[in-house]
Amino acid sequence: MILDYEPGDKVTNPNNKDWGIGQIQSIIKEKVTVNFENVGKKVINANNIELKKIG
Repeated sequence: MILDYEPGDKVTNPNNKDWGIGQIQSIIKEKVTVNFENVGKKVINANNIELKKIG
């Protein structure tokens, strides 16, 4: 699996748009830690949820 983002990138979660814009903190295998503006830090399983990169 190839992820097209890296730490520092801004992303959104299309399944939870109300989370707002998130910034990727770290990527360890399929676990992506994102700090979202409205809900704080979330660990996303990239196998289950596809984040959308902004810009």
